[in-house]
Amino acid sequence: MNTSSRFSTTIHILTLLAHMTPERVNSEFIAGSVNTNAVVIRRLLSLLRDAQVVSSRSGPGGGWQLDQKPASISLLDVFKLVEHHDLLPLPAQEPNPKCPVGQNIQAALEGHIQDAQSAFELSLSHVTIQDLLEDMDLPDL
Repeated sequence: MNTSSRFSTTIHILTLLAHMTPERVNSEFIAGSVNTNAVVIRRLLSLLRDAQVVSSRSGPGGGWQLDQKPASISLLDVFKLVEHHDLLPLPAQEPNPKCPVGQNIQAALEGHIQDAQSAFELSLSHVTIQDLLEDMDLPDL
């Protein structure tokens, strides 16, 4: 299974932009906060811009800003935007049908995995970027 930090990095970006509102923030500043390369940040910001969650302006005073209210952006929205797989995917390759376990394991697992995916999505749907801001003790700008 391929794990990714896109979800947590995107949450960091959105929370930072929400905290910095109404200021515009450049990708280098965001990269410094996340402690990653600005190219990674720009790729994620591009996804967010395509989804009309953020916008950018170039030139002096330019940078990125949040275009939606932090309370309207759920963590589930972000997960679906940046991760293109289920949390717990079944193996892509079918198990050996000649094995008694191989014949039955995927059918036995499917319901449990779907229940876990549903619980995960339900939990994320109840948390917003605004909730994260309120959970942190951030100084006023």
